[in-house]
Amino acid sequence: MTPIRTIAFVGLGNMGVPIAAQLAAKSFALALYDRRPEAPRAFVAAHGGRAATSMADAARNADAAITMLPDDTAVREVVLGEGGLASALAPGATVIDMGTSDPCATIEIGAELAKHAIRYVDAPVMGGLVFAKDATLDVMVGGSDADIERCLPVFSAVGRQVFRCGALGSGHALKALANYVNAGALVNLIEALAIGRKFGLDSKIMADAMVHMCTGRQHPLEKKVIPQVLTHKFATGMTLGLIAKDVSIAAKFGHSIGAMTPLADRVCEIWDRAEAEIGGNADQTEVARLWENGNGITL
Repeated sequence: MTPIRTIAFVGLGNMGVPIAAQLAAKSFALALYDRRPEAPRAFVAAHGGRAATSMADAARNADAAITMLPDDTAVREVVLGEGGLASALAPGATVIDMGTSDPCATIEIGAELAKHAIRYVDAPVMGGLVFAKDATLDVMVGGSDADIERCLPVFSAVGRQVFRCGALGSGHALKALANYVNAGALVNLIEALAIGRKFGLDSKIMADAMVHMCTGRQHPLEKKVIPQVLTHKFATGMTLGLIAKDVSIAAKFGHSIGAMTPLADRVCEIWDRAEAEIGGNADQTEVARLWENGNGITL
């Protein structure tokens, strides 16, 4: 396959602009389109490239097309809609979705593009605006090995690390799950700080202490999931019953001072269920069996 040098870039929002700027700086030839005509013109004035008059105009003669759009509905319209990218891309061209889309929709779009002999890769990014500006994004990629290989120079131009996730849709699946973990951790932390603050603890003291108690080598991914759950060693030395007890203390403590505790209550229910079904003397990491048994899988 010929290397990618000419790119149709659609979606010049907060993330699209710095990503496209990195590509322009690395000498990729860009034809840019956005539903706001002023956006491509401003980009060209600052970074070069060509402001396309339509999506089809951007796609004409392009080796690849990159979409940086809010969801799969927008991607489908831009790629497969009337006058969309697929109407002008040549057979053998590659469409790269670098936004966050539903993985099942990604598979469906890929099947439609295949009818036009157009390749499809999902490559969402992690790191946000700060990392987009200095080309240190993490790129999660789904697609065939050959398609990913062809796109690697593009990913290297905007990111520090590329994770090959598997078949088409895998990148979007991992991105959504990673954001789910981060979003859950954020509100979990906020709830803990709010309960502590209501009790009278200092917010900075709590945050500083939790840096040492809850992150780095103490984070459950590094300390428990990778070495204990994924290996099925289940040998941290702390029993499931003791964790259930500690979680219960946190929830009841919150109740006693009239704090808002929706997450603590739900987490308490989960650990109580694990203690009842798996046993209080089991290792704490065996809580994973709830999800293994419920999904019929082995982590």
